[in-house]
Amino acid sequence: MFDVVVIGSGPAGMSAALYLKRAGKNVLVIEKEYEGTGQVAKSICVENYLGLPSVVGEELGESFRQHVLSQQVPFLMDEVTEMRPENGWKVILASGQCIAAKAVVYAAGAVPKRLGIQGEEEFQGKGVSYCAYCDGSLFKKKDTAVIGGGDTALSDALYLSGICRKVYLIHRRREFRSTISIEKIQEKENIEIITEANVQRIMGQRKVEKILLDDGRELPVGGVFVAIGSNPETDLIKSYVKKSSDGYVIAEEDGVTEMPGLFAAGDIRKKQLRQIVTAVSDGANAAVSAIQYLNNCS
Repeated sequence: MFDVVVIGSGPAGMSAALYLKRAGKNVLVIEKEYEGTGQVAKSICVENYLGLPSVVGEELGESFRQHVLSQQVPFLMDEVTEMRPENGWKVILASGQCIAAKAVVYAAGAVPKRLGIQGEEEFQGKGVSYCAYCDGSLFKKKDTAVIGGGDTALSDALYLSGICRKVYLIHRRREFRSTISIEKIQEKENIEIITEANVQRIMGQRKVEKILLDDGRELPVGGVFVAIGSNPETDLIKSYVKKSSDGYVIAEEDGVTEMPGLFAAGDIRKKQLRQIVTAVSDGANAAVSAIQYLNNCS
C-alpha cells in the first residue's frame, strides 16, 4: 500500500512526486514510456523557464527526473489500464499487477492533435511545433504559419506577430470558432489570414522551408505552428471527474476533484496556459492537497 501513486512522469507528475517524498510520503511514479519525461522532451529549446535562459527540452526533462530519483522515488514502467476506488485506490497495470494506494495524483498529460499530412512528423522539432509560447522565440523575424481556427490558433497568431516578420493564419473554414475578436487579428499588418484552405504538405531539406496549400499555392515559411487542439489523456478517470466540453478535467489550482483521494495535475486540467511552469506548479499544488487529504484521513 503506497500513500500516493503518481500517474505520469512529465513535469507535473515529477513535481508532485518530489513534494510528496519530501513530505515523508511513500510514493510511486508510474510511467508509460521508458524514462519518459512528457512533452518537454520534444521541445527544441526552452527559453521561458525561470532561471534557465536557454535549455534543450530533453535535457530539462532529464534534470527533473534525476532530481526526483535523487530522493529515492521509485519509478515503475508500465501502462495503467484501469483505476478503481477500493479501500483507497486500486491501479491495474497492463502487466497484470495491481497497485494499492491511499490517493492518486493523475498527471497523464495531453497529446496535441496532428494534421496527419506529409512532412509533419518528419519536421517535428525542425520547424513544426505545437506550442507557440514554447518555441515562438526561435522564429524571431522569420515567416511562420499558424494552422487552426479556434482560440489557441488566434492567440498564437497574435503572440507570434510580435516576434515574427510575418504570420500566415490558415483555417480550413470561412468563419473562425474563436472568442478572440477577429478584428484584433486584422489590425496586425504582419498577419495574413487565409481561409477555406488546407495545408497539404510541409516541405524542406533539413528543416521547414515552405508549405503547400490545397489550391496549389506554396508559402515560404520557417516555422509551422499546429493549433488544432489537444486530446487530454482522461479516459481512465472519466467516470470520477467532471470534464469540460473539450475533455479537460475541471479542477481548481489545488487539483482537487469530486472523487476523494483523486487529484488532477498538468495538461489534463482545464486552464488558460499549458506550459512547463504551470505543469510544475500544478504538480506541487496537487501534492500538497494529497498530503492534506492523507493527514486528515489518518
